[in-house]
Amino acid sequence: MRKDWRIHNLAADFNGLGQKLGVDPVVIRVMRNRGIIEDEDYRSFLYGTLADTHAPELMLDMELGADIISSGIDGGESIRIVGDYDVDGVTSTYVLYDAIKKLGGNVSYDIPHRIRDGYGINERIVMDAYNDGVSMIVTCDNGIAAVEAINKAVELGMTVVVTDHHEIPPELPNADAIINPHQEGDGYPFKDICGCEVAYKLIQTLYKLREEELDPRAYLEIVALATNCDVMPLVDENRIYVKEGLKELERTSNIGLRALINASELADKKLSTYHLGFVLGPCLNAAGKLEDAKEALELLLTEDPAFAEKRAMELKILNDERKNETEQGTNSAASSVKLEEIEGELQPVDKVIVEYLPGIHEGVAGVIAGRVRERYGRPTIIFTDTDGDPDILKGSGRSVEVYNMFEKIDEHRDLTVKFGGHPMAAGLSIKREVLDEFRTKLNEDAGLTYGELIPKLMIDVPMPMYYASMKLAEELGTLEPFGKQNEKPLFAEANMEIVGIRIFGNARKMLSLTVKDKQGRKFTVKSFEVDGFLEDIKRWFKTEECDKMMQGIETGCKIDIAYELSINEFRGERNLEFMMRAYNKA
Repeated sequence: MRKDWRIHNLAADFNGLGQKLGVDPVVIRVMRNRGIIEDEDYRSFLYGTLADTHAPELMLDMELGADIISSGIDGGESIRIVGDYDVDGVTSTYVLYDAIKKLGGNVSYDIPHRIRDGYGINERIVMDAYNDGVSMIVTCDNGIAAVEAINKAVELGMTVVVTDHHEIPPELPNADAIINPHQEGDGYPFKDICGCEVAYKLIQTLYKLREEELDPRAYLEIVALATNCDVMPLVDENRIYVKEGLKELERTSNIGLRALINASELADKKLSTYHLGFVLGPCLNAAGKLEDAKEALELLLTEDPAFAEKRAMELKILNDERKNETEQGTNSAASSVKLEEIEGELQPVDKVIVEYLPGIHEGVAGVIAGRVRERYGRPTIIFTDTDGDPDILKGSGRSVEVYNMFEKIDEHRDLTVKFGGHPMAAGLSIKREVLDEFRTKLNEDAGLTYGELIPKLMIDVPMPMYYASMKLAEELGTLEPFGKQNEKPLFAEANMEIVGIRIFGNARKMLSLTVKDKQGRKFTVKSFEVDGFLEDIKRWFKTEECDKMMQGIETGCKIDIAYELSINEFRGERNLEFMMRAYNKA
C-alpha cells in the first residue's frame, strides 16, 4: 500500500546533547522526534529508573480512596473488586484483589461477561454484590461512566471507590472516591496511564498508609503487561514500568504467568513488548473475547502449578482459535472489498469500509476491523450476528487519524440501536435491514479525499546505511521498549540499486535483497513482505528485470528504502541487520 513519506524536522543541539549523554547524535534526534525537549527528560528517557516515576498521592482522591479501603479492611467489611474483561481490566482486578487479600481484607471479585453484560459495572453486578452482603465496591479500569449502576450501589448503602483511566464524561457517578488522572483539578503530571497502573498506584498508597512493606518491584510485570496491551504511550513513566516489568517477567514468581510463558514456548527467551502485545496478552484477552475473562484471572491468582499448566494451555488453544477465526474473517472481509485503480494502484471504492461477516464471534470483529483497516488504510466497521436476536447486527469499528469515527456515526445515530466509542474506535448495533443504508450514508458523508487517506510514514533520520555500526545499533537499543509514541527508529536511504533478490525460509516468507549505494557499497536488507514486493518490482521494472535480479544480475533498477537497524544474534554471532519496512520506486 502506498505511503506518504515524511521526515521529522524537529530542532535541537543533537551534537551537544549527544556528547553530554554519551550517545550518537542520531539517538538524540530519534528521542527529539518522540517529543522530548528538556535535557532532564533526555536523561530520564535513556537512564530512568523507578525513582523517576510519579508519586501516587498527586492523583486526586488517591489518599481518600486508600483510607476508605484501609478502614474497610480494619472493619472486616466485604469488599468486591469489579474489573473488566480485557487484559487491563483483568490485571487491574488481580492487583487490587491480591494486594488487599495480603493485607487481610475480606475481598472478592467480579468481572462482566462481554456478551451477557457488556462493558463495565452494571446493575446486575451491583445487585449480586448486595445480595452477597458486600458493603464496598472498588472498580478498576471502569466505573467513571457507570452513573446509574454506581448510584444504585450507593442507594443500597454500599461504599464505592472508582479507579479508572478513561476520559471523563459530562456526569460523574456519586461514588465516595473517584481516582482518575483525567479529572478536572487532578495534579498527576502524566495522564496517559492504564487502569492497572491506577490500581497499582492505589496499592502503593494503601500499603504506605498502613505502614506495610511493599516490594518496590511487586506487580511490575503485571503493570507492564497491561500498559502494553492497552496500547498506552511508551513514554514518561510508562516506558520505565514496561522496561522494568519485562525484567521481572523473565523471572516472575507468578505461577500462572510462568505457566503461560512456558505454554507459549518463551521460557529462557529475552522478552520484549512484542511478546507482551502479541503472545501473552492475547492469550489472556482470548478468555474475555471468546469465553469468560474470569478464566484468565484465575490463572493469575492460582498457586497450583498443575492447574496453572492446564489453564495456560487452554488459553493458548483458545487464542489460537481466535487467531484462526481472525485470519479467516480478515481474508473474507478483504475479498469482499470492491477495488478500483487510482493513480496506478488498486484502492477500495468506498472511503469507509462496512462489511457483514455472518457466523464470526463478536469478540473478534474489532480485531478483524483493525486488520482490514491496516491492509487498505480505510476506516473499517465489521458487523456480525447477535446471539438471540436475528434482526440485530453487532459491529465493531477501527478508524484512521483523519476520520473521527465517533462523530461520523453519531451523525447517523438514528440508524443505530446502540452506539458508543471514541474517534479511533466504536462499538454499535443496528437493525439488519438498515445495513446497506448505513454503509451508503457513512460514505456519502465521509468527507475524505484520496490524498487524506494515504497513510503517512514518518522517517526519523535520512541515514545512509554505511553510517550504521554495532555501537549505534546498541545505543538505539537503549531506547527500548518500543511501542506507541516510541516506535522503533526508522531510517531511509534513497536510490539504492537492487543487485540481487533471494527468497528463503521454511515457508519462503522471507526476502533478502542485496542493494548497492551510489559509491558501490553493498548491503543486505531483509523483509517479511515477499509477494507484494515482487509484484511491485514487476509492475515498476517489468517481469524480465525482476527475473534478472532473482539471478543476481545487476539491472540498474533503483528503489528508496525505509529501514530499521538492529543487531541479529544467532549461534553466538552478532551482526548488523537492516530490516526493510517500506519502499518506493526511486
